[in-house]
Amino acid sequence: MPVDLHRHVRLIAAVSIDHWRGMRLEGCLQFVLLMALTSRAAGLNIPLEVEQPPTIITKTSGTVIALPYDLTITLKCEAKGNPTPEYRWTKDGKDFIPPLNRTGHTGGTFVLQNKLLDEFQGKYRCYASNKHGTAMTEEIKLIVASVPKFPKETVSPIVVDEGDPVILHCNPPEGATERQIYWMSLGLQHIEQNERVSMGIDGNLYFSNALQKDSRQDYCCFAAFNKIRTIVQKPALTVMVKSLKPDNNSALSSNTTLAPPLRMPGLLLPPSVQSEKVLLKGQTLELECIPEGYPTPKITWMKLGDEMPRKTKFNNFGKQLTISAVEETDAGKYMCSAKNSAGEAVHYFDVIVEEPPKWLTEPPQSQLTVIGSDVHIKCSVSGKPPPDITWRRNSEVFKDDPLSNRRVLDDTIVLHNATPEDSAVYQCEASNNHGKILANINIMVKNLAPQILTRNNHDYAVVLGGDITMNCSVFGSPLPSVSWTRDGTQETLVGERFYELQNGSLQITNAEKDDRGNYVCVAVNTEGKSAAIAVLDVKDPTRIMNPPQDMQIISGTTAQLMCQAECDQSLRGTFEVIWMKDEEEIPLSFEGNSRFRHVVDDGMLQIMNVNLSDQGLYTCIARTSLDEVNATGLLTVLDVPDAPKNVEISELTDRRNVSLSWVPGNDHNSSVAEFIVEFEESQWEPGRWKELQKVPGNQATAELALQGHLNYQFRVYAVNAVGPGPPSEPTERYKTPPAAPDRNPQNIKIHGHLPDQMEISWEPLLPIEHNGPGLEYKVSYRRTGVGDDWSWNLEKRHSFNVKNTSTYVPYEIKIQSRNSHGWGPEPKVVTGYSGEDVPTSAPRDVAVEVINTTVLRVSWTPVPQATVRGHLRGYNVHWVRKQSLLNPSKILDERHSLSFPGKRNHAIVPQLEPFSEYRLTVNVYNKKGNGPNSDPVTFNTPEGVPRQVPILTASNARKDSILLVWGPPLETNGILTGYLLQYHLLNETTLEVVDSQEINISGADTSQWRLQGLKDGSLYRFQLSACTQAGCGPPLAQESSTVEQALPALLNISCYVSDTFAKISWTAIEEQQDSQLYVAYKNNREAIWRISEAVNTSQSFHIIDGLKPGMEYTVRLMANRLLDNTSIFEEVIQTRVKGVGGQQSELSTQGWFIGTMCAVALLTLIALMACFVRRNKGGKYAVKEKEDLHPDEESQGMNDDTFCEYR
Repeated sequence: MPVDLHRHVRLIAAVSIDHWRGMRLEGCLQFVLLMALTSRAAGLNIPLEVEQPPTIITKTSGTVIALPYDLTITLKCEAKGNPTPEYRWTKDGKDFIPPLNRTGHTGGTFVLQNKLLDEFQGKYRCYASNKHGTAMTEEIKLIVASVPKFPKETVSPIVVDEGDPVILHCNPPEGATERQIYWMSLGLQHIEQNERVSMGIDGNLYFSNALQKDSRQDYCCFAAFNKIRTIVQKPALTVMVKSLKPDNNSALSSNTTLAPPLRMPGLLLPPSVQSEKVLLKGQTLELECIPEGYPTPKITWMKLGDEMPRKTKFNNFGKQLTISAVEETDAGKYMCSAKNSAGEAVHYFDVIVEEPPKWLTEPPQSQLTVIGSDVHIKCSVSGKPPPDITWRRNSEVFKDDPLSNRRVLDDTIVLHNATPEDSAVYQCEASNNHGKILANINIMVKNLAPQILTRNNHDYAVVLGGDITMNCSVFGSPLPSVSWTRDGTQETLVGERFYELQNGSLQITNAEKDDRGNYVCVAVNTEGKSAAIAVLDVKDPTRIMNPPQDMQIISGTTAQLMCQAECDQSLRGTFEVIWMKDEEEIPLSFEGNSRFRHVVDDGMLQIMNVNLSDQGLYTCIARTSLDEVNATGLLTVLDVPDAPKNVEISELTDRRNVSLSWVPGNDHNSSVAEFIVEFEESQWEPGRWKELQKVPGNQATAELALQGHLNYQFRVYAVNAVGPGPPSEPTERYKTPPAAPDRNPQNIKIHGHLPDQMEISWEPLLPIEHNGPGLEYKVSYRRTGVGDDWSWNLEKRHSFNVKNTSTYVPYEIKIQSRNSHGWGPEPKVVTGYSGEDVPTSAPRDVAVEVINTTVLRVSWTPVPQATVRGHLRGYNVHWVRKQSLLNPSKILDERHSLSFPGKRNHAIVPQLEPFSEYRLTVNVYNKKGNGPNSDPVTFNTPEGVPRQVPILTASNARKDSILLVWGPPLETNGILTGYLLQYHLLNETTLEVVDSQEINISGADTSQWRLQGLKDGSLYRFQLSACTQAGCGPPLAQESSTVEQALPALLNISCYVSDTFAKISWTAIEEQQDSQLYVAYKNNREAIWRISEAVNTSQSFHIIDGLKPGMEYTVRLMANRLLDNTSIFEEVIQTRVKGVGGQQSELSTQGWFIGTMCAVALLTLIALMACFVRRNKGGKYAVKEKEDLHPDEESQGMNDDTFCEYR
């Protein structure tokens, strides 16, 4: 029995079962399934490595129309097969050799050039052949479109009586493409069509009855062929309509015209009573009835014995019935009826719906079968009329042969007990008078061992928890069986997560890490066995750790949406993060030319200059070649509100009280907090908008009280949390009537610049508050409390000066507005004073009370109010430091003063200097100035505590003592009596105080102190305060450490300095050969100390390298790593400059230079001898002078005969 080809083609990797462990297959066979397309052959492909008959894969189908502007026409024919197919063509049933193909097309495709197309018109068929058979295409019809033309003809005028029908024949030329017909005048004006005059489907112009107005000489028929860009015109036709005249026996005048007589309906189209209409299923049915008669008949339609189909449409003024995409149910008998007052005419249409051949399900499929089986090829088609079936074998007609195993039974071929010789390409062609269809069926009869088509050792990867399908593609006949095992085992894979699919593939669901490894696919049939290995790796899944969050962002700012993701390290090369907005991918930019910027390192999406269009749902997708995950965040854009709309004015009680209403605009996701109503008036400040009123955001109306005599217009804008939005369109102008002022001036001020005058000023009304012309102010004034009448003046300015007043006396003042339309409201009375003068008396009984060394309390008796002569503003205290009691001979004259506002009788004076002599006075002051000073008071301030000592150093640390040196305080604030020294033993780790002691050091001139009895190798904090009889001042602190042992005694310390290094040498006394010291140095330009590791004194030298040429350095030898003053040796050295040595070497070659060097050597020898003598006498070198300034027993015992020598 035949076996379907698709059951023989499975997806696996190929290698022989006998070789798969030791041999890798070179190359592989691939399987491709091609879907049936109009230009591609239906059916299945088998690997080209297997010999097979040709299969058409690309072809030209149906009818090809060559248009005049087409440069070339291509007829395609490509096939695959093994061996490679050869091609031949037929044209109109005869062999055809295509022109030489120079266009690069492959296979049997050829190209025809436009110049020679006419001779190639016809029906073509392509054949592809090899030794296994021949495949063929359907017929290809090539039509060469020519330019259509109307035939040349002489047309006589058409003369007709009024009321008779007329037909203007167009007879348009046929064309290869669709055409459109138009009736127009020579002036290209369309001929008017209606129920009486209309064009038929055939292009003719029909007049159901002619009227006088139809007479004209320019009826033109135009045929447009849009596809070939051509319009052709028939010569103009002339129609002459004769009017009806009364005969000679009539009583009517010969100039009288008669109306057309009644005329029975008839049909100009179709001409007979019954006709037949045959069309194909799916086409559009068009039935047409064009009547003639007078008056113009009406057309009605019906379908006999059935209802009209729902798709029915009536066109051309009801004369045309149209049904699109007809079905078989639309077939039947239709009737049209033409009726007028004279009678009726009918026509019957027999509509027959037929169908070209088509496959009932699908074309017959190619088959692969084993030798000895029966093959059935069935060609199932339908059509109306029923199609005829023609069978071919390798393109030759194939007929039934009862004596052979090959039988043709109508629509079926049976190959009984098939052999390899029955392998061929069989063609089934079904045809009726509406068309043909053709199928090529490849029949392959053979037995074949399994062939593995998928690459051996193919690598597969899946993420943890994902699903994976490992392919196993095998080709063989008969059908191979496929099974899967794990490498190293013989058991077939079974389990909840392992599935063997029908096509041979292995599917693993919910993959685990333990699923990693090799899998073996085995294919077996009766002809042999094959196997292949698939390698599976399980990766970590992609995860989004920091997904985008819902956020609100203000328009115009930058939004940042996070999407931090991670994936398996081996998939980094394919990892990417993409962003989508509302399910559409965002084109991202890594440069500055886009508002969207993708930060690759953390997957962040930056949106610069956000606007409302950016609002939406943003999804970040993190994906690799194996998986993808996504996360979504909603971005809400906040923006200023849109402008309000429909701002309208309506009056309330009068024209100066109106209501303003509006429709709020979109708030753009931020609620409106308030509306601002603005106004502009055309009289005083035209074009300038000012705020008039604020309205809560939940209100869309405002009641406005307006000023008089102004021409207003209004607008509104909304404010939300983002800011103010744009204003609305302004309203129309609104004019208010004039009126008296609504208010009086405010902010009245009374000034007295002169003692006998009083100046009154006020804040005038704004121009828009005038309410009318002629504004002025009535200024009224009188002395308070004396019963005087009001004095008044009218002023147009906003100030008035009252003269000849007493000094600083109270007045009552009021100011009222008025204009030409009346007075403003009754004004309020304010009180003010006339001009001031300077005070005339001084405070008495001034006394001082010294509170402490720097603060003083002053008291006095206030001056009488009458002598102030104005508003008392306060008292001034003046004091002068005459001298310091520490230095009475020096006159200081340091002046200070403080003002104390208000009415008072005492004050506190701060910031005095202790132990000083002062003189103090007090005076009163007002706006005009200061009064006279009081009698002076002299006083002294007591002693105070000294200020902090300016410097404290700890040096010359020994095992149990440290030398402290300080400077006296800059300000003693009294007679210095001595110092208080406090010292604290510290824990070097926590810096907590372990023990504390203090010493009183008498003597004001003491500036150093050696502190004895300290603990060796310990850290101390020293605090020193200066003291007077008043106490001790603030302490200054210093920390230092004692040494663990006595400083090493070194002899003969010397330095050798080069350009980049220095060598420090010494000699240690015998009892300190195993002591340790440290070498420190710094570049004097950088001030950064570098300290060596501990150096044993027995080493006798230490080299400092890495120095810079020509630089100055400070070098120290120290007993510990602390940079304090306990150094053994300190010296400043300078490195040499590169190149100096070379120059000296050149000089040394000169004779005179040698002599000079000898003299220098002699002088050096004499100097050394002098040093030796001085040493024996106990002389000291300058390097130890710092320590010798304050000798003690320990330092006296050290050998200080050291020096530094430069060579």
